[in-house]
Amino acid sequence: MIFRLTLTSVIALATTPAISQEMNFNRIASFMVAENAPNAEESSAEIIAATADGMTLVYTDGPAGVVGFIDISDPTNPVANGAIELEGEPTSVSVFGSTAYLAENTSEDYINVSGFLHAVDLETQTVLSSCNLGGQPDSVAVSPDGSFVAVAIENERDEDLGKGRVGQLPAGFVAIVPTVNGGLNCDGLISADITGLADIAPEDPEPEFVAINEENEIVVTLQENNHMIVLAADGSVLNHFSAGEVTLEGVDINEEGALIFDETVTIVREPDSVTWIDNTHFATANEGDMDGGSRGWTIFSQDGDIVYESGVEFEHAIIQIGHYPEERSGNKGVEPESVTFDVFGGTPYVFVGAERSSIVGVYNVTDPANPILEQLLPSGIGPEGYVTIPERNLLISANEVDDAGPRAHVMLFEYQEAPAAYPHLTSAGMDDLVGWGAISGQVMAEDGTIFAVSDSFYGMQPTIFHIDVSATPARIVDAIRVTREGQPAQLMDMEGIALDGKGGFWIASEGRSDRLVPHAIYHVGVDGAIEDYISLPNELLAVERRFGFEGITRVGDMLFIAVQREWRDDPVNHAKVLGYNLKTEEWSVIHYAKTAPTTGWVGLSEIVAHGEFMYFIERDNQHDTRAVTKLITRVPVSAMDEMVALGETPAVLQPETVVDLLPLLTSTGGYVLDKVEGLAIAEDGTMWVSTDNDGVDDHSGETLFFSVKAE
Repeated sequence: MIFRLTLTSVIALATTPAISQEMNFNRIASFMVAENAPNAEESSAEIIAATADGMTLVYTDGPAGVVGFIDISDPTNPVANGAIELEGEPTSVSVFGSTAYLAENTSEDYINVSGFLHAVDLETQTVLSSCNLGGQPDSVAVSPDGSFVAVAIENERDEDLGKGRVGQLPAGFVAIVPTVNGGLNCDGLISADITGLADIAPEDPEPEFVAINEENEIVVTLQENNHMIVLAADGSVLNHFSAGEVTLEGVDINEEGALIFDETVTIVREPDSVTWIDNTHFATANEGDMDGGSRGWTIFSQDGDIVYESGVEFEHAIIQIGHYPEERSGNKGVEPESVTFDVFGGTPYVFVGAERSSIVGVYNVTDPANPILEQLLPSGIGPEGYVTIPERNLLISANEVDDAGPRAHVMLFEYQEAPAAYPHLTSAGMDDLVGWGAISGQVMAEDGTIFAVSDSFYGMQPTIFHIDVSATPARIVDAIRVTREGQPAQLMDMEGIALDGKGGFWIASEGRSDRLVPHAIYHVGVDGAIEDYISLPNELLAVERRFGFEGITRVGDMLFIAVQREWRDDPVNHAKVLGYNLKTEEWSVIHYAKTAPTTGWVGLSEIVAHGEFMYFIERDNQHDTRAVTKLITRVPVSAMDEMVALGETPAVLQPETVVDLLPLLTSTGGYVLDKVEGLAIAEDGTMWVSTDNDGVDDHSGETLFFSVKAE
């Protein structure tokens, strides 16, 4: 059978011609950093820059010990363009003309510090000259006129000594190196002394980031010292001041497996990166370190006045689109780390990167006192650095986290005449601030809305979300908390949801015996209260594994439950589909023949009865280019008549593919996400699909929530 696939979602909006003059940034491509370091166990994209013609990206990769190059002559198809290996660790890079200025940390330890600044010819990828900096370098910036390079010599502290606090010598400073014919004049190096200025550990400044304005003035952040300094090109101090503190209302400071934003804290900013907006104003990303991190960003005037403070606005906006990192609540929340400025289409923008939420905030700063948050863009995990190429309408993010899941990526966004393609789902517009994440099973209601459950990541706040899919993006309009005797229901891992036909729900909970989480089906009332439950019979408990219930659907008096992977009595590449008769209380079983995995494993993630068919989501556990199996399949509902009693030999379902989801999972320019877990089907056959973002724990936080129609 041939299926005609029609996209009917926000994904389609990002790939069709615009009919208005609306301008937005949308992601158009992703580049896996490992392509430039295929033999490295770990690779990363940290600080990134672009050549003058905007055709090549240059980035630092500390774990692999290289500086990588990416050809973006076709920005929709970035190509690996080689790398330069270093003996030490590359920490930062900045480009002027055809020369890249690269910092390399060669320190033996925290006391015997050393490092170099290299001038690299970008055409030949060779080192032109090198200067001994006399300390451990961090950030690098080249002046707009190309006459000098400023380097933050951090000489960072040993966090295992002195309770990890500043006050550990040698002190940091700012190195100012003149350039000559594209190379470096090492004899002219100035070591700008910035000791004695900060209120916190004045003897031990740790400069973190530098930026230079059109007047060749250098702004320096001292993150651990919570201080800002402005230097002239000769190293003299023009001004300095404390970065101050912020009072935040409506924050979550407890990592208790629930999103509760009811605390008020006063905390120091401890800014990380900084960018000039004009010659008198600069913005800071207030990541925090020892004592602070204000979860937002600030615009200062050069004389130290606060022109704008984001407060909780940035974090609250991130909460609403499901990117809040609950596991960082007790630390620094969304953790803004990067700020970048440029002008696109005549509009000045500040781009704020939230490291722990993997989000780029796009702020219109036409009025620096009243920035407007226009977009939130999805990045890879841990965005660290950004570069803008306004002549080509490009914004690029470098994402440093590289692990066994998704690899580190560089992502390209284009300023284009088109609607915003992200987010796909939001809780904006609700009376109260509602956070969400880890969306799993779904079910379509008769009125065309969707109910979806969050999984065990929020163990102290199990929730059924009511979603209006008629809006773009889809909107969460209610959050129904699942309770037991009036308290949040614990020891649940909600992975599937079905309507009970009476206003309530049947919830499939994936068990995990080693954590005392039972495999069970819960009957939940319209108010979220657990009214009853169905436990597994001994025949199933004797063979169970942790890879349990991943979906539930109801047909009349029958509940059908998809088991993710093989249990102990299942043949290889076969998973159980269980039946439970609500009237007779009898269990039955049939096998689903899964696709054999190429890498990792393949399992079932959802089951939905619609019309004459039973639909499944079948997926592997792989990300990015390693992903092979992401499918919507189906079998006739009549095939379920072959289910047998427990203990008998099950028949085997032979599913047919309805939709290969892989092309859709990359249609917004990102890499393939592993967990396609939710499926709901409307009366007209439109299928709504969602991905589980793991509660933003070792995950980019990105949730795809889109519809397709197969006929």
